[in-house]
This record gives sequence, structure tokens and C-alpha cells, in this order.
Amino acid sequence: MTEQLHLPVVGATPELEKPKVGVYVCHCGGNISDVVDVKAVAEAAGLNSDVVTSKDFVFMCSDPGQNLIIDDIRDHGVNRVVVAACSPALHESTFRRALEKAGLNPYLYQHVNVREQASWVHKADHDGATAKSSRLVRAGVSAAALKDPLEAILVSAEHRVAIIGGGLAGMRAALALAGIGLPVTLIERNARLGGSLRRLGRLHQTGEDGAKVVDELEALVRAEPLVTILSGVGVEKVEGFVGNFTVRLEGREPVTAGALVLATGFELYQPADGELGWGDERVITLAALLEALPSLPRTKDGVLIWQGKPIRNLAIVHCVGSRQIEGVHEPGPDSRINDYCSRVCCAAAMNAANQVQDQFPETQIYDLYRDIRTYGRGQEALYERASKGGALFFRYQGEEPPTVEAAPEGSESPLQVRLKDALTWNEELAVPADLVVLATGMLPSPITELVESMKLPVGADRFLLEAHPKLRPVEVANNGIFLAGTCQAPMDASEAGAGAGAAAAKAGILLSEAELSLDPFVAAVRVDRCNGCGDCLAECSYEGAITIVPREPRDQTQSEKIAWINPALCKGCGACVAVCSPRALDVAGWSLDQYEAMVDAIAAT
Repeated sequence: MTEQLHLPVVGATPELEKPKVGVYVCHCGGNISDVVDVKAVAEAAGLNSDVVTSKDFVFMCSDPGQNLIIDDIRDHGVNRVVVAACSPALHESTFRRALEKAGLNPYLYQHVNVREQASWVHKADHDGATAKSSRLVRAGVSAAALKDPLEAILVSAEHRVAIIGGGLAGMRAALALAGIGLPVTLIERNARLGGSLRRLGRLHQTGEDGAKVVDELEALVRAEPLVTILSGVGVEKVEGFVGNFTVRLEGREPVTAGALVLATGFELYQPADGELGWGDERVITLAALLEALPSLPRTKDGVLIWQGKPIRNLAIVHCVGSRQIEGVHEPGPDSRINDYCSRVCCAAAMNAANQVQDQFPETQIYDLYRDIRTYGRGQEALYERASKGGALFFRYQGEEPPTVEAAPEGSESPLQVRLKDALTWNEELAVPADLVVLATGMLPSPITELVESMKLPVGADRFLLEAHPKLRPVEVANNGIFLAGTCQAPMDASEAGAGAGAAAAKAGILLSEAELSLDPFVAAVRVDRCNGCGDCLAECSYEGAITIVPREPRDQTQSEKIAWINPALCKGCGACVAVCSPRALDVAGWSLDQYEAMVDAIAAT
């Protein structure tokens, strides 16, 4: 793939050897200027010999603020730009675009964060915040003076998307991508599409049957000529990089794709033996009840029948496998507890209670909960309806979960659920139960091999982690990989569908051009210094990002081998730079020389 990658360069170019830096200090509408004396910071920056203009403005990110920069580049020959403002995560790209509009290389830009690093953290010390801002700007000017005019990395792309997971989210993403003309390969490890939704009965959002919803989706997907379905196929490994991924399959030819959508779904928590009576045939999961409800028989007087026995008292226990507390709950097979909320269980439990009340009016429902979290439009009505329909609610504390045990001889039901009810000042109660239903939480599907082979970021809850929930939703840090549905968090069907649409839209945007343009902030090799020792290769966490290759025979005094960077796989983390003793490696745009200049500038009196 080397011929498809246009590499970044390291080293100053002759036409920009004399830096002419423009410095612009933002008021941020008072976020900065209420604490920092921005005029003093701008004046101090103007004393630097490399600075040709230094200004402050109320909102640098506004069109007038950007025009200040554009005019100075065009009219006064500014060839490096430093903006002291908010976090670079918000507006670094904004100012780079301004440089491009003015005809200047966008990578000759240095962002200085004086809002989060000065004004917001030193509100009580205006003089100190001002002095710190001046030092930060001085460091930014020193770094800008050493910047190189980098070029974006161009990668030729396979115009196809591979979707791993054929549940609701995977199918919705496939249809959305096919709708904009992109070919899709949909890979599902099970024999049928549809995922977990097939087993969850009637959806609480719409009242539709989950199996019917996915059947209709599957029919649409199978009728779409741009979608290739590979079912009953496991993924062994994913190799490559954005624009050129290779998905290796069990017993099948590999699939190549320019982007990946992960829609690997979820699994439900499996209670441990003896947990809340688990193992007794009269203790089941909420999913089992929801799946069976449409076809369950009833007695003549309207009582639910389960496995041939009338269920006059049905107890639903919430938060089984969710919101676990260390020291109270036993850790799972991976020696961890699930301390997160699974979000959808409460609404699913209320949905089940309402269905039971509708179909079996003489079955009494007892609901044992920690907190009722029926969030979102219409879901609170589920709780209200269950309460008005006759369900009795008991609230337990997380530190003292209920216990399920055999009822004393002569009791009306064979089981009883014991708890301290917080609604009656911790009165100890024994709730009768012919059937105990455990509302189990959601766990991410086990995709350890994918996580390891693709170096995917995983959160503390073991779900896949998006790069930023607001700035880069449904994206992971690895370029070209997007998340759809419950692989990233517990969510209901409507949320999973929305996430699938977002992932499809981002994959479509990525592959909208013949070549992909990537930021050049990756490791670069100084060929005159590299001795091919391989220390960088041993340190790199990204497979294929660094390789040791034969050097072209130019100088007999040089080593026979040299490091080569694949910029599409490199993440610019700098780990290789830290172990390179001959200083042959730098992260383009963030060289060691720049860092040293910044430190010297900060330390200067």
C-alpha cells in the first residue's frame, strides 16, 4: 500500500525559514477576559521578535474574528498563526480553515488553550491567570516558529462498508448506506438476522412485536441489491486501516471495505446459581417472560398459567446484574461487577407488567425496584399505567437487595421475596410469589478478538467507547470505524436505530470522495538519523504502523535497515519517539524541537 500513501515531511522549507507570526487573543465573550487581561497578553506577545502582529478580539471564532486572521495573512505576510482561546477540540479546525481561505498551509497553526488552562482554573487570581496565559502564548509562538507546512495524508479507499452484526442496528445501517448508493457487506455470526430483538416480545415504545419488526427489516435488506448478506459467519480478525480494511472470516473469503460499522449488539446478564433463587424453575428472566407472553394460556378466571401452574402472584425484581455494589454483589466470571445502569430494564419491566395486567387481570403483580428510571417520551406513562392497574411497588436499597426463598408451609405461594421496604420506613416484608421474574441488565457482546485485533477503545463498563459523545459521536479513535446500537451502551430499539443512522451517515461522508484526506499528525522518520534498531517497533501498540525495511543503498556508513511508518495506521501517540535514542522519530506537527522550545519559553523569566 505504500504507493497509495502520501507521507508527511519533517524539516523546515526555505520559503518559510523566517517566521512571521500573528497572535490573536480571544475574549471568549468574557469566559477569558473576565479573568485574564487579554490586552496585556497580546501586548506581551507582540514583544517577541518573531511576532509581526498581536491582537485581541471578543470572539475569534466568529466570522469577523476569522477575517482578522485572513486579512493579516493576505495583507501583512503573516505565515504562522497562534490563537489563544478555548479548547482546541472546539475550534482548532475552525482556524485551520481560516488559514486555508487565506491561502496559507493550515498546519502552520498553533492553538493555545487559555480558557480551560488559565481563566477557568484561576478565577480567584487574575494576575496569576494573566501571567500564565502570557507564558502559554509565548510557548505557542515558539512552537509555531518551528512548524512545517505539512500536507494531508491521502489514502485511496475501497468504496464499500462492512457491517459486523446483523441485528436491528446493523440492518438499519445497511439500508441507510445502500440508500446513498454505497455497497454493503452485512456479516452476522448467527444463522438468522435480527439479533436479540427477536426474543424480547412487544416493544415498549410502539407496542409492535419485536420479531415482526426485524422480519420486516430483514425482508427489506434481502431485497436490496447493494447489500450482500453473510450469515452464520464469524469474524476472525480485522486488518488494515481507514479506506483499506480487510475483514477475515471463518471459512470464507475475506471482505475488503473502506469503512467499518460495528453493530455487535448485547447479551443479557446471566444470574449466578442461587442468585435471587436462580436455578429454581419458578425463577425466570424478564426476557423469557416477554418472549412467551403472547402465547401463554390463562385460567377461566383470568390467571396466568406458566408451565401448567397458575400464577396468582408474580414478583418482578429490578436491577439484576446492573448497578451492582462492590462487597454486596458477587463479581462475575471476569472478576468485575456491573455498576452501570442498563437504562431500558425499568421500561421493559413496566411493559411486561402492563401486558400481564391486560391478558391476565387476576394475576397480582408485585414490583420490587431500587429506582424507577422510565426516561424519555412516553415511558413514564408505562409506570403510571402499571400502578393504576393494580401493581404493588416496593422499594429496596442497593446495599440490601431482596432475597428469594421457599415460603413457609401453608403459604399461598411456594416462594417468597423478602426485603426491607424503603417506602414503609424499612419495614421487613415477605412478598408471595408463584413466579419470580428477574429484570436482568445488558452486557456487551463478547468480541474480545475484535477488540484486541483492532485496538478498539473499551470503557469501564466494557462497552465500546466513542471518541467524544458530543464532538465525535458514534466514532471511535480509530479512523474509519463507527459504532451502531448497543455495542456502545445499553439503549432501546429506537435509540439503536438512531445510532445506526448516525454511523451510516458518517461512513457515507467518509467515503464520499475517491481519496480520503487524513490529518498528518503521525510519526515521521528522519532517514539520516535512523539506524534500524527496531526499538520503535517493539514499543508501538498499533500493528502494522511501523515496519523495519531495507534502506536504499545511498551511503555505506548508514545502516542497512530503516523504520517505515504507515501513516494510515499510526495514531500519533508518540510512544515510538520516546524510545528512539538517535532521535530519528518525530510526530509531524509536534516535534521534539518544538516541545523543547515550548518548555524553554515557559521557563524563561
